[in-house]
Amino acid sequence: MATSVMTMPQFTGLKPQVSAAPAQSLAAVQVPMKRKGGRNGALGARCDFIGSPTNLIMVTTTSLMLFAGRFGLAPSANRKATAGLKLEARDSGLQTGDPAGFTLADTLACGTVGHIIGVGVVLGLKNLGAL
Repeated sequence: MATSVMTMPQFTGLKPQVSAAPAQSLAAVQVPMKRKGGRNGALGARCDFIGSPTNLIMVTTTSLMLFAGRFGLAPSANRKATAGLKLEARDSGLQTGDPAGFTLADTLACGTVGHIIGVGVVLGLKNLGAL
């Protein structure tokens, strides 16, 4: 019984071009394996362990932003910023058990801003080659 060899169409643009050359078997075709992660990716910042530079940057920026929000150095639900960027107290109506009036919304907002700052620092240092 004779076996026929089918040719695989090659696509360039929208039209297939069928070659007359015999097709290779799938076992003979070697496709290079793509590495996952590593240093050559577009966003190759890695956080391998607790003491890594990336992890320390993220913990520091998030902690500093939460500290600033809790102790009145940043706007929060109970301290709004005026046109002159002065913070003035107001009653937001949100219930909290914190003596300074730091609410769950403040925690989430300050944590988010801290993460945004941290990601900016990590990607900036990665771009400079310092990380």
